Amino acid sequence: MDATTFAQAPVFSAPVPFALGAPSFSWSATLSLCVVMLVAMLESTADMIALGEIVERPADERTIAAGLRADGAGSALSAVFGGFTCSAFAQNVGLVAMTRVRSRYVVATGGGVLVLLGLFPVAGAVVSLVPQPVLGGAALVLFGSVAAGGIRTLGRADLGDPAQALVVAGSLGVGLIPVVQPDFYAHAPAALRAVLDSGISTGCLAALALNALFHRRATADHAAPPDPSPGG
Repeated sequence: MDATTFAQAPVFSAPVPFALGAPSFSWSATLSLCVVMLVAMLESTADMIALGEIVERPADERTIAAGLRADGAGSALSAVFGGFTCSAFAQNVGLVAMTRVRSRYVVATGGGVLVLLGLFPVAGAVVSLVPQPVLGGAALVLFGSVAAGGIRTLGRADLGDPAQALVVAGSLGVGLIPVVQPDFYAHAPAALRAVLDSGISTGCLAALALNALFHRRATADHAAPPDPSPGG
């Protein structure tokens, strides 16, 4: 345990709006942030779908749209106080799967606790006393639960169909590229690297593209009239 955080943690500290500077507009920065938000929305969508599977309440289009609007509003408010983009995290999905706590009131209470920790840094310093190996052990279980949920979702797909199997294989392979080879996209434009350097975003985009391609091909083959010739 490391208690040195207490030496620098004040008892109370209120966030100051626009502490990093007055708002300014830049086309390049705006386009880059649009790409970043696209990545965040892809991750949030996947997390909401996985969470819906865990709590046995599948996330429909309306639920996903509401969740993305909440992420956008939270990101706008976070920027006022110099924070980062708000997004759903897979760790939370694993936490729900592990604890089986599904109440939205528990989530709201947890949010209130986080606000208090932000206003009273000395309380946050208490949380920092948790040893890193303990957090690492918890993370193993949380991320393992996320992987188990994904496997369960894939189990519902007809992987015996070559097209379905190719969609899974292709998207999984593309998504693992930034993980196993972080410098693979080093020479890509900076605006694209915000997407390409994330295995979540590249895997999602590959899955969408491959699914659209093979689904359209299957639909065309199904709609094509049979060949009346003897050899057909």
